[in-house]
Amino acid sequence: MVEASRLRPGMAVRYEGQLYKVLLAEYHPGQGKMGGVTHARLRNLDTGTQWEHSFRADLRFEEAPVEKKPMEFLYADAETCFFMAPATADQVEVPVSAVGERAEFLQSGMMVGIEFIGDRPVNVALPDVLEMTVEETAPPSRSSSQDNTWKPAKLANGVEIMVPQFIKTGDAVRIDTNTIRYMERAKK
Repeated sequence: MVEASRLRPGMAVRYEGQLYKVLLAEYHPGQGKMGGVTHARLRNLDTGTQWEHSFRADLRFEEAPVEKKPMEFLYADAETCFFMAPATADQVEVPVSAVGERAEFLQSGMMVGIEFIGDRPVNVALPDVLEMTVEETAPPSRSSSQDNTWKPAKLANGVEIMVPQFIKTGDAVRIDTNTIRYMERAKK
C-alpha cells in the first residue's frame, strides 16, 4: 500500500477496482488543521482515458508492480504495435492507444522498454530524446528581427513540429518524445 502523498509518475496503482498509471503527481502540504492533498493525473489502463483528481494525502492505494523489459519494435498496423523480445523471440502486441501519439516515432528495429503488470503490457517507454531528419520546411530566414520566431517543419516520419528559423531541409534535429517538441540541432 502506498499513500497518495507518495505517488510518483510511472507508478501503477489500483483504485476502486481499476488499474491506473500515474502520469503526474504533485503533493501540496496542508496548513494548520487542513490536511495535505495530492493532485494527480491518472490513465486508466483498461480504457486509456485520463483522469485528474485531488486525493487526501493519507488515502492509501494498492501498488501494482511494474516490470520493464527491453523489446524490439517490429511493425504496426492501424490498431496494434508489434514488439519482440530479442533473447527469446517472444512477440507482444500493444494497442496503438496505449502508445499514444508517440507511436509515430517508432521505427523498425528500435529498442524500447515495454512496461508490464503481470503478463499484460501497459506502456511503451520510448527514449526521452530522438534524432530525426527535417524533410520539409521553409528556407532559413536571415532577418535579424525574426530571431525568436519559429516555423513549421515536417520530419521524416511525417510529424510536423515547430523549429527555429535557422533550421533547413535535411538538418537533423533532436526531439523531446515526451512533449514532441524541438530541443536542438543534432551534432554532426
